[in-house]
Amino acid sequence: MGDESEIEAFIARWRDTGGSELANTQSFINGLCHLIGIPPPNGSRADDAHNDYVFERRVFQDNGDGTFSFGRIDLYKRGAFILEAKQGSDADRAAAEHGEDDLDLFGQTASTRLKRGTARRGTPGWAKAMVQAKGQAERYARALPSDHGWPPLLLIADIGYCIEVYADFTGTGKAYAQFPDRARYRIMLDDLRDPEVRKRLAAIWTKPMSLDPSAQAARVTREVADLLATVSRRLESRGHSAEAVSGFLMRVLFTMFAEDTGVLLPRDSFKSLLRGQLDHPEHLHHQLSALWRAMDSGAFAPGLGIPVKHFNGYLFKDTAALPLELDELKVLIEASNKDWTEVEPAIFGTLLERALNPKERAKLGAHYTPRAYVERLVGPTIIEPMRADWAGVRVAVAELIDQDKPEQARRTVEAFHGRLAATRVLDPACGTGNFLYVAMARMKELEGEVLDLLMELGDLQYVAELTGHTITPENFLGIEVNPRAAAIAQLVLWIGYLQWHFRVNGRDRSPPEPILRDIRTIENRDALIEWDSRELERDEDGLPVTRWDGETMKPHSVTGRLVPDEDAQMETYRYLHPRAAQWPKADFIIGNPPFIGAKYLRDRLGNGYFEALFRTTDVPESADYVMHWWDKAALAVRKGGTRRFGFVTTNSITQLFSRRVMAKHLDAKDALSLRFAIPNHPWVDEKDGAAVRIAMTVAAPGKAEGLVLNVTDESDAPGRIEFASRMGVIGSDLRVGADLTATVALKANDRLCSPGVKLHGNGFIVTPEEARKISSNTLKMLDYFSEISTYNSQQPAASSQQPAASSQQPAASSQQPAASSQQPAASSQQRQSGAAFRPSRTSSFPIAMAATSPGARAVSSR
Repeated sequence: MGDESEIEAFIARWRDTGGSELANTQSFINGLCHLIGIPPPNGSRADDAHNDYVFERRVFQDNGDGTFSFGRIDLYKRGAFILEAKQGSDADRAAAEHGEDDLDLFGQTASTRLKRGTARRGTPGWAKAMVQAKGQAERYARALPSDHGWPPLLLIADIGYCIEVYADFTGTGKAYAQFPDRARYRIMLDDLRDPEVRKRLAAIWTKPMSLDPSAQAARVTREVADLLATVSRRLESRGHSAEAVSGFLMRVLFTMFAEDTGVLLPRDSFKSLLRGQLDHPEHLHHQLSALWRAMDSGAFAPGLGIPVKHFNGYLFKDTAALPLELDELKVLIEASNKDWTEVEPAIFGTLLERALNPKERAKLGAHYTPRAYVERLVGPTIIEPMRADWAGVRVAVAELIDQDKPEQARRTVEAFHGRLAATRVLDPACGTGNFLYVAMARMKELEGEVLDLLMELGDLQYVAELTGHTITPENFLGIEVNPRAAAIAQLVLWIGYLQWHFRVNGRDRSPPEPILRDIRTIENRDALIEWDSRELERDEDGLPVTRWDGETMKPHSVTGRLVPDEDAQMETYRYLHPRAAQWPKADFIIGNPPFIGAKYLRDRLGNGYFEALFRTTDVPESADYVMHWWDKAALAVRKGGTRRFGFVTTNSITQLFSRRVMAKHLDAKDALSLRFAIPNHPWVDEKDGAAVRIAMTVAAPGKAEGLVLNVTDESDAPGRIEFASRMGVIGSDLRVGADLTATVALKANDRLCSPGVKLHGNGFIVTPEEARKISSNTLKMLDYFSEISTYNSQQPAASSQQPAASSQQPAASSQQPAASSQQPAASSQQRQSGAAFRPSRTSSFPIAMAATSPGARAVSSR
């Protein structure tokens, strides 16, 4: 790695180029590699299979007509990055000097690419050139061989001036955003003096995935949740209600987050307050209440000895603090030592709900839904259509700059930002808000790019007056029936928003006061039905009718497996004058509605709710519960102006009755179409961390083709899942191709064949006691089959050379009498040959056995 004198010499040399088109890209990169202690790129070889770290790496694009176009990546390192220089490549320069046309796969000549490098820094033309260079890098990434995957990073260089870094660690290549944030993504030449910058560049070359902040954030988040669970458990054991404890700890954790920003509260101020009470923990709750009253109104805080910002009453309207014992205070101090700015909101909500919910606390160590899985749905539902809009704006801006219309270019970008800032996203089953947070994070990333382009275009006043028109938690709407989860979701959005505020606007720029506006975008209510009132159901003695609460489990006394806890009962109600619930208007709808199979609906929801629900909808009772959300979202797209919706559902969505719900909307006159689908994908249930299988579907108005991804390898899940993709019209069976769901029976086969008697449903299952009552021969049959089962279990496996049964064997006679209880035992010859003792193929019984072990249940054939 270069020493200080070499760094100064490098900076001085390249500053003198002044951005000239003659600046040598390869020489700059080789010198940079020496400074950061990285080997320079290898020499290019004729076989591209060996060109994994080279200058001028060729990529090819199938034009769809039997021909191919090519392009050259300025610098490529497989699994790490694509670097595109604003100045163009050395090969471009050589081609231009020789007058060669040399069209690349984007229809640009070498001369055109070189002209891009002459744009003067600080002008709209420079901004256009950098935008074009990024667009070209993104297109090169799409043209890479499929087995290379998407590079996690794009580097856009103005040689001798700066390198812009964009990252997408999801492996989708759909959202390359400023990295690590808007304040630091552009590495200026002078920044190379900073050892942290050189360390980051070295990691880009050698360990790019180590820069993914989600891994570190996930570790910190789980540690924080474990500590909060410890305090929560102790406070509840002393008689405090779960609701009071969760409200108190949410105020504590936000205060910890605020001090770690160093802007909302002075750094380490809250830690000092906590440590100052180690000798007298019994006084701490008075100091906490006083601090929160000051934060509520923006007043002097005696515990900190300073005035504090105005945080408003959303979170601190209730300033109650619970008395703490010394051990509990020590746990809070340990939690405050974590870096709360690194907490990952995408998983924090789930872990916090488990930590604060006594019923869920035992599952705190269970798996949670990985952010990458959430991203897989957020991308095609929300971010891809918005980035497509942004790509169109960038093209329009480039044309306006070419026409010397910079003011019109600024107005075009301002208009897009206005639409972006007004975009509303709804999750109608939001839980603790992980889908909403990931959507907000991706939209804030896009907003950062838009604001940067406005700055480059000289629109400084617009950016300075951003307060009233930017993306905030008000853009993200939720409906959640669980009050604690709804409160956590609102907190997650505010913490996530403030994290992104500092990333986009700079670490030292405070948001406007009040910090937490008194808005409630997460509604605590039912998402499917509304009603005038509820009446408690009572039995003939006037006592409340109860049922299992649908979630509390306990270990079985014999098997140890979790089974419903019959002591966990809840009252049942009748719903008077039910009607379909109204959802707030939104541009995009996304979420993960609850998974309940059709046959369990009545038991899980209760008779009263079940009856009320199906008086308000035409979704069939045999469809899964999630299809009620799918149906309402589809209507919002078809009739309400929503652009797209995307849901995680059970993978049984392709079964008949659920499929009919989709088909109704896909085949309507004002139809929608599926733009993205994964029929069978691994998932982690948020309630208990169990591994389940799900489907993802994204729908938009109009008839159009979509992308189907089928999982081909999930051995490295969740970190990496491989897919096979196919484009085309997606049917309600989530397949591309002929619509097999529309097939009908051939009339020519009518009355020619029958599938025979089939046993369906639990109604055919009978106990041995019931079987004995059905037929006098049943007891003999049960004993007979038990004897067979016992004998066969003691015999060696049949020889692999044993001939198959003859296809000419006669069918069993319908007149054959029932087997006698005096059936002879197997002969010694049978035993010696290893043949299993079997009943005669002509035996018949009125009862078919479901199993042959003692105590087996029988299946009625009637």
